[in-house]
Amino acid sequence: MTGRLADRNALITGASRGIGAAVARRFAAEGARVIIAHQPTPERTAEAEAVAAEIRADGGRAEPLPADLADPAAIARLVERAAATWGGLDIVVANAAYETHRAWLEITAEEWDLTQAVNVRGTFLLARESHSHLRASAHPSFIALTSVMVDTGMVGALHYTTSKAAIIGLVRALAREIGPEGIRVNAIMPGAIRTENEVAHNPDPAAAEQRILPLQSLQRRGYADDLAGAFVFLAGDDSDFITGQIITVDGGWVLR
Repeated sequence: MTGRLADRNALITGASRGIGAAVARRFAAEGARVIIAHQPTPERTAEAEAVAAEIRADGGRAEPLPADLADPAAIARLVERAAATWGGLDIVVANAAYETHRAWLEITAEEWDLTQAVNVRGTFLLARESHSHLRASAHPSFIALTSVMVDTGMVGALHYTTSKAAIIGLVRALAREIGPEGIRVNAIMPGAIRTENEVAHNPDPAAAEQRILPLQSLQRRGYADDLAGAFVFLAGDDSDFITGQIITVDGGWVLR
């Protein structure tokens, strides 16, 4: 690694597994001090502690912090604890999301509201609460996560897809709002990535591959590590003149 994020402080939500954990590992390998934010459940807590231990064993710096992103007060506490841990924040990654799959007529109002609360309101509040810390940073970067489903649509995920479309609008508008302060705001749009979440919904890897590969230009599955480099790019100085953008990492599924 090249130390592109040396001595920068990063907060990553949903970092106990999947894409968030891969980003945490890569950020730490590039020299960042990492806060691994996670759901306050026994399972996610154990996973976050394992990721932090792995990073420390490799010589990196990482601390896990729990937070329920459906609770605005918990988001405020998370940001303050994260900033206090390392002495400020330079990078904030809004990766965590709530996702369920069901026919659109079966989505309850409560499920719809929870999806928007975690995915959209949670991203907004994370940006708002971290704003003063990012404004004080010499290298501020806020990175959100959307989904290729915004462009492709997907049966059985109307509430989730809607929330991820909202993220794109949020990123573009927020980039305008805080660009004059030197804070960059961008998003990553993953394609079909084989994470623990996909395994839960599609446990048969062969069946998932048969369905997904014909849609992609690159004929292999994507994994969490395939996205980490894009996050490093948006967090570091190589993207210093880039803001309000959506970077698609999907193996050539959606072509622009």
